[in-house]
Amino acid sequence: MMDHQEVQELLPAYADQELGIVETLEIQRHLNGCADCQREYTAQCIVSARFKKEAGYFDAPPHLAQRIIAALPQDAASIRFWHVNWRNFRWRNVGAAMATMLALAWSVGLYLNLPSDQDKLTEEVIASHVRSLQVDHLSDVVSTDQHTVKPWFNGKLNFSPPVVDLAPQGFPLIGGRLDYLAGRPVAALVYRHAKHPINLYIWPTTDRDAPPQSQSRQGYHLVHWTWDGMNYWTASDLAAADLQQFADMVRSVVRQ
Repeated sequence: MMDHQEVQELLPAYADQELGIVETLEIQRHLNGCADCQREYTAQCIVSARFKKEAGYFDAPPHLAQRIIAALPQDAASIRFWHVNWRNFRWRNVGAAMATMLALAWSVGLYLNLPSDQDKLTEEVIASHVRSLQVDHLSDVVSTDQHTVKPWFNGKLNFSPPVVDLAPQGFPLIGGRLDYLAGRPVAALVYRHAKHPINLYIWPTTDRDAPPQSQSRQGYHLVHWTWDGMNYWTASDLAAADLQQFADMVRSVVRQ
């Protein structure tokens, strides 16, 4: 269990979503009972968002690659393209070439091992789902009436999430809450099926429509898709086939 000082030190990384799920859950539990850390976390989120918004980004000039190649040892460039001048073969030049190639391979390996944006978002969704269960914070508004839950988001989000009633199909709505994913506030709608809670996250996107994609991670099942300018992610420990059925029902109602 983390103490107050440890949480304070990790809050910047927590605000930037750089921690693992175990540390994230421990900090979340601490935040629920510590007003000082809640204020500090809010301040960290504001600072992080400002940096991301105001950071300058620069495109590399087109001639940069040519300058890098020109700066490499001549034999290194030759070896890279398998054109070795054996008459001028020198171990010193081969060593420089190998060092350059190993450095390049190491850099590429690091890049390829970095988690993709999709992997990061998947981890965020799972962490949010687990957090909502462990801290008993499934809903900010508790209601089975879609006409109560939908208006509750007015003024809290800059979009209006579609809220569907699936009680007749065995997936009753039980409430909703605000959450934070992909660097922005999102709507989290909460459903239940056979005592299994289901989180349905919704937020706007500029991505093109995409069909449902299913995956499993850490014992949880997820389905996500894009439709009509909205991202949909749903997570649960429900059986994969049942969660897919739920996602298909949501898509069917929303597309009407």
